[in-house]
Amino acid sequence: MSQFAFDVSIEDFEPKVLVPSETVPVVVDFWAPWCEPCKVLKPMLEKLAEEYKGRFLLAMVNSDENPELSQHFGVRSIPTVKVLFQGQLVDEFSGALPEGQIREFLDRIALPPAPGGNLREEAAALVLEGKLEEALAKLVEASKAKPEDQAIQLDAVDVLLQLGRADEAGQLLSGEYLQEADRANALRARLALSAGAADTSELEAKLAANPADHAVRLDLSRAYAAQSRFREAMEAALEVVIRDRAFDEGAGRKAMLQLFEALAGSEQYDDLIREFRRKMSAALN
Repeated sequence: MSQFAFDVSIEDFEPKVLVPSETVPVVVDFWAPWCEPCKVLKPMLEKLAEEYKGRFLLAMVNSDENPELSQHFGVRSIPTVKVLFQGQLVDEFSGALPEGQIREFLDRIALPPAPGGNLREEAAALVLEGKLEEALAKLVEASKAKPEDQAIQLDAVDVLLQLGRADEAGQLLSGEYLQEADRANALRARLALSAGAADTSELEAKLAANPADHAVRLDLSRAYAAQSRFREAMEAALEVVIRDRAFDEGAGRKAMLQLFEALAGSEQYDDLIREFRRKMSAALN
């Protein structure tokens, strides 16, 4: 599953399929667990949805669990694929076609490639180089070319948080992100962390004077996090877990979990999260 390919049911069909289909073609794949051809077509469509990077969305409907949807769209056999765009059924096919034919089908219905190359990837490379302002400019350009792509908008939120521009990040996060709900919630958690800004030098001095002051150490962890110094924030919170796991009803562990939640969904922090999950597990066992 990704922002481009997702399961849908009758309950969330309108927000996840009908609403997005006003601006981007949505390929609806009707399948069932017992269907052998579905086991060929479904992963192929998922792979292509990733490859086409938002030029179409893939919504997968389990026909056994959603017979009303199958009946509404006149599905008589599976797999069946229907394409919705701008409120209309614009194309369809049945059966597991060869990949070449599916690509021809998708090329007919997909949005044209965004101009100027893959601006999102260029922005990601600039972030890794620490060129945040340039990365943000790329993401603004990419969002103008693909206004329906929520992943690009959330990339911009991520960069704004790294730049310390929390108010602008909050404005962007005030919208709905139905295709990127988990990542949007993680960024909202990071935005909440940014509210813990404090003078780290003062807290560091207090801690140096009394290394056993766990409350100050946790305040310092929050202050580091507010400055996007996430490794230092995790190190401080982990030190509380190591020194006294029961302090303030497990406040050190809770601080670690809050940091993991806030950084989830951002690939640049995946290694950091894995590292400190292992360290916390070792400290608790």
